[in-house]
Amino acid sequence: MPSFRYTAITPAGESMHGVMEAADESTVVETLRKQGNIPLRADPAAKGFFAGLLTMEFGGGTRLTRQEVAHFTRELSVMLGAGQDLDHALRFLVDTAPNARVRNVTSSLREAVRDGNSFAVALSRQARSFPRLYVGLVRAGEAGGALAATLERLAVLLERERSLSATITSAMIYPALLVVAAISAIVLLLTEVLPQFVPLFEQNGAALPGPTRLLIEAGHIVSSYGVFMLAGLVLLMLTVRHALTQPPVRLAWDRVLLRLPIVGPLAKEALAARFSRALGTLVINGMPLIAALDTVREVIGNLAATDAVGQATQSAKNGRGLAQPLGESGLFPLRTIYLLRLGEETAQLGPMALRAAEIHEENTRLGVQRLVSLLVPTITILMGAAIAGIVASLLLAMLSLNDLAAAG
Repeated sequence: MPSFRYTAITPAGESMHGVMEAADESTVVETLRKQGNIPLRADPAAKGFFAGLLTMEFGGGTRLTRQEVAHFTRELSVMLGAGQDLDHALRFLVDTAPNARVRNVTSSLREAVRDGNSFAVALSRQARSFPRLYVGLVRAGEAGGALAATLERLAVLLERERSLSATITSAMIYPALLVVAAISAIVLLLTEVLPQFVPLFEQNGAALPGPTRLLIEAGHIVSSYGVFMLAGLVLLMLTVRHALTQPPVRLAWDRVLLRLPIVGPLAKEALAARFSRALGTLVINGMPLIAALDTVREVIGNLAATDAVGQATQSAKNGRGLAQPLGESGLFPLRTIYLLRLGEETAQLGPMALRAAEIHEENTRLGVQRLVSLLVPTITILMGAAIAGIVASLLLAMLSLNDLAAAG
């Protein structure tokens, strides 16, 4: 009987994870519901390393993209804010869905709501598209009778996250293209240009300089084994990706990432922006601090920070502050700690967290711009130096050939 990894919320509001043997995913979901839990996801448990590689998700399926979720949330908040009831609003979204994937997910949500389930429960059944943070906010909004306002805050949250992610991705496209162009130019010189001169050197019996012989041998290796080297690189990338799904490896990597020079401070700013905006949105929406912190831990995306937030959660449960344990972790910028402490002291934690998020989002954008302004000339200089070295070695060989002709 196959095994399934599941995530669910207990009646006490805590998250639970585990593995269950069942005939299919629906059986796992039904069993969890009978136990009084709210199932969030149930996925086949990979058995071993190669099974993990084969079961990796590379996109597709019924999972909505971040952009689609943000668009869905914004349109739904507008419809509800205009006075439409949830059923009519969802029907409108089904009719105007941009593609079949969005239409299927929205139809499933509407059918679950029409069957008498709350909107939060319907969303929890689509856990691949709607994370726990989303479901928790909707649940709080339904309980407080402010679903439209809650969806409006959710839309802002998702749009800010998407904007920050798009800024980073767009900024890194040009350096990535430069790297590809540099590697392509070097490979072309080694495999196509330099070998054209080898017969000339051999016919004249010239003793090639050491750098030229080294480059000719490098070109031969690339020509003969380039496909295998490329396949090995792809396999290495898949192996690293799979290794990062293992908690101990991911925890070590996340800790190292936050302490790297240049990249580390930028990663801290992005982490602080995500943490502060999620926490501020949850608190302003009326969610208790402990529940909000528990939810943020599920979506923060960095295991080292997850551990730090877990310790801060325990500190808050014991009646101590939130800012101090976060500051002791050394994973968050000092500005985050200061603003959170100020929010605790003035009973304005939600607004101050959102203010911190705005500052860190802007710092992240500026940091990415500075990083790109540093990377582009660096890559250009390295590419020019590599090509110049290849051309210089070729000219050196030509000069030795001229010397041989002059001596003869």
